[in-house]
Amino acid sequence: MRAQCRAAGMTDAVIAHRVRSERWRLIRRGVYQTEPGRSGWPVEATAALLAAADVSPYAVGELPAWTGTPPVALWGESAARAWGQEVRRPRPGIALVVPVGRVVAAGEGTTIRRVRKWEGLVDEHQFPWRTTRAATVIDCGSLGTEDGAFNWLSRGVRDGFVRSADLQAELARRRRVRHGMLMREALGDVAAGAMSAAELRYVRSVERPHGLPAAVRQRRSEAGGGSYHDNVYQDFAVVIEVDGRLGHEQWADRVRDGRRDRQLVGLTGQWTSRVFWPDVAVTPCATAVEVAGLLRARGWTGRVVTCSRVGCPVEAWSLPQGA
Repeated sequence: MRAQCRAAGMTDAVIAHRVRSERWRLIRRGVYQTEPGRSGWPVEATAALLAAADVSPYAVGELPAWTGTPPVALWGESAARAWGQEVRRPRPGIALVVPVGRVVAAGEGTTIRRVRKWEGLVDEHQFPWRTTRAATVIDCGSLGTEDGAFNWLSRGVRDGFVRSADLQAELARRRRVRHGMLMREALGDVAAGAMSAAELRYVRSVERPHGLPAAVRQRRSEAGGGSYHDNVYQDFAVVIEVDGRLGHEQWADRVRDGRRDRQLVGLTGQWTSRVFWPDVAVTPCATAVEVAGLLRARGWTGRVVTCSRVGCPVEAWSLPQGA
């Protein structure tokens, strides 16, 4: 940074000479790369942070540090990338967040978000500065669709990136956040074992609103191999696997899953049925009818109920004679 250079006794002329001679590279206004050759998003993100920070001079050779909460941080998908989280089809540019009242000039390709509740939002022990793990997941979940929010919550907890309790605490400290009510409700299902948007859809759109019995989530398979079942109706020896859009496209995956299903029938008498993304996202009511029929065939005596969706076909479903 220019402030560091001046603190070390360098003049503007010396700095300009090093840039002209290509010993240094000017990345952002007042921010230089002193070892040219490295490039890419991490370099650009760090430069954007330093340009916006307007910090006091550091000792020569020191990494940027800050006493207390940093004055600016990466947020949203930019924070997720800094944390090493996969971002599918990331938005272009670098997203920064600053406290309300702080004046920051957004450089090219940089967007600035201002927030009132700054305390506790930024992880003070990581550089490049970024929002906390919980704040990052909530922010990313609020940027896209409901299913995107489900995916960020379930993936974050499943992969051990963030604790469900920390996500609940982060939602509690915010008055309003897009998809906030949905995320608050979904966190209970995530903590119970729902591992993807498709699995959450099964619980929230198929099972629960139609009065089906509650399955045990992510139960270890008796077929061995360290695998788990998405939904186990233990009292009725029924397993419902939810195959989402990812992870089940390859033929080898389908062969493996089919073999495990057949092993379960022979070992435990459990019958496995598989539902797919369209079943839980497009036709959840019809899927509920099908699952209810399977459960009744295995001894369930309950009744499937009509949900709040317009045209729910449950009313037209007739139970077997004598039921």
